[in-house]
Amino acid sequence: MFGIPGKQAVTMTDRAVAQIARLMAKEGHQGLRIGVKKGGCAGMEYTMNYVTEVDPLDEVVEADGARVMIAPMAQMFLFGTEIDYEVSLLESGFRFKNPNVSEACGCGESIKFAGM
Repeated sequence: MFGIPGKQAVTMTDRAVAQIARLMAKEGHQGLRIGVKKGGCAGMEYTMNYVTEVDPLDEVVEADGARVMIAPMAQMFLFGTEIDYEVSLLESGFRFKNPNVSEACGCGESIKFAGM
């Protein structure tokens, strides 16, 4: 919906692709749906949910067996985002490098978008 012809709405690093593909294979899901919702100390939070059925209004991004769907309401906030998967000594999880974010809280779980 908010895309540029020939350019994907989001990109995924090799680590993110591998983890999403593993999750899809393990659980038999169609992919992960990414969205945003109000919450957190900065005002908005990312959401990720398993998808059993692709919504025709979702923006779908696929790479090497990994599929991410972007909820319609979140498309304008996530355009240009790089999804990564990081593993450290204390935690592991998906990280979003989003050019639309103007602020993030100290824990990194909550964000604020430019113009909001």
